[in-house]
Amino acid sequence: MKSHVWRPLFVALGLVILILVARAFVVPADFGIGERGYMYGWHRKGNEEEWKKVSVKYKTKAYCKECHGKKVESIGRSPHGVLQCENCHGPALDHPKDPPTLTIDRSRKLCIRCHAKLVTPSSGRSKIRGIDPETHNPEAECSLCHDPHHPNLEELKRHE
Repeated sequence: MKSHVWRPLFVALGLVILILVARAFVVPADFGIGERGYMYGWHRKGNEEEWKKVSVKYKTKAYCKECHGKKVESIGRSPHGVLQCENCHGPALDHPKDPPTLTIDRSRKLCIRCHAKLVTPSSGRSKIRGIDPETHNPEAECSLCHDPHHPNLEELKRHE
């Protein structure tokens, strides 16, 4: 065979060897090894202790319910019941040890994420009542008129 065939073959072979050698130094020995042999994924037995030291930023509704049970139950019966508290209130990291860290975002942008009217409705989100943020009280915060914890109250008021 001519050298123009052998050279690229040696280069490719050299790259493969280089990658395998680099992998031996870079990838931890216990990567991909599980109780049942080789497994795909990022879990490693060797760094479980490292992960235990990482503080969880989001705590879920169950955590909020410990102190705010009535509020969580009440919201659970509303259209916003499908949302986690932290979607609007931010991560509960260090709450209640440091209550000021749990900010209450009353910004219009927060509500508009879900309640802006879709120009081309094509998903389940199109079933959410939407507004045109440019024309619907553009200077006001939504919570001045709407109670995010009880969005159905507006429905009841309209039908009275």
